[in-house]
Amino acid sequence: LRLCGAYAVHVGVAAVLRAVLLARGRRIARERPRSALVVGPPTAARRFAAAALQHPEYGMRPVGVVGLPDGTVGEQRPVEPGLPLLTTAEEIRRAVIQNTVREAVFLGDEPELVTLFQHYGCVTWRVGGERYEGPMGEHVWGYARRRLIPVTERRGALAKRALDIALAGPALALALPVLAVCALAVRLSDGPGVLFRQERVGQHGRHFTLLKFRTLRPSDETESATRWNVAGDRRMSAAGGFLRKSSLDELPQLWNVLRGDMSLVGPRPERPYFVAQFSKIHTGYATRHRMPVGLTGLAQVNGLRGDTSIEDRCRFDNHYIDHWSLWQDVCILVRTAAGLVRPTGS
Repeated sequence: LRLCGAYAVHVGVAAVLRAVLLARGRRIARERPRSALVVGPPTAARRFAAAALQHPEYGMRPVGVVGLPDGTVGEQRPVEPGLPLLTTAEEIRRAVIQNTVREAVFLGDEPELVTLFQHYGCVTWRVGGERYEGPMGEHVWGYARRRLIPVTERRGALAKRALDIALAGPALALALPVLAVCALAVRLSDGPGVLFRQERVGQHGRHFTLLKFRTLRPSDETESATRWNVAGDRRMSAAGGFLRKSSLDELPQLWNVLRGDMSLVGPRPERPYFVAQFSKIHTGYATRHRMPVGLTGLAQVNGLRGDTSIEDRCRFDNHYIDHWSLWQDVCILVRTAAGLVRPTGS
């Protein structure tokens, strides 16, 4: 009887404390709601925004809807009183800044926008679906809610960075004699300016300076930034051709890896000009930047280098990101090392 009595008291106290904490949490949510943008078809987004506004206990205050109006392209009109319809990246950026948006709610699959909002520091949620995928409390007035975790927040991100440092550091030290020979060959054949520096687009669209051995001296900066491929160019010296075919011109990028600009494995970084062009043509190209760019990648070990299909590369890169594991990185590195025996270059 004492044991049963103690258990009953314990359950009662726990229930009361839980009720007090939940009530306090809802009161704080009502008093300090977090601004949010709703992303999805306007009709569905309108219903969700109305539900969230009518039930402030969930702590979410929609301030706008992101998407195209039903049956129109680019037209702007209010979805709800005080809720503007945002249709461009610039409008989204202004809304995030002006309204101090802290959350983005997705009613559909928009990976590019998910990456954009995560880049702005917003917590991203996916709502709806046929069943709950988490605790019973994870819903907004009956809309199942699941948080979309950025790649940088996943537990494996630290392991990936640790692998980069553990391998790139010793590799750079061991490669110093090879680097010296390559630098001497470039200096003797092509003159001063051994290293080639070029702006590339990294994770979350951030720009960084990529290092390579110079294999061809472009006529000007425009050619360097906008010419797709220089393979077969008659201006390339024998030393430059060998470095490209053997991929030795990429060795200085080990320093980019140590600095954190790149990873050993990931989507290959591209120049800003081509990123802008490919993002317009190929669906999902911009989503490649949700993970650190790499020295090699799944696309490269499958022969997609140089003048090959951008669509195929994009598909391989996104598959790699969606199914990332540390073991997969190790396998790609082993395949890359094996490929150096039968180089094809770019």
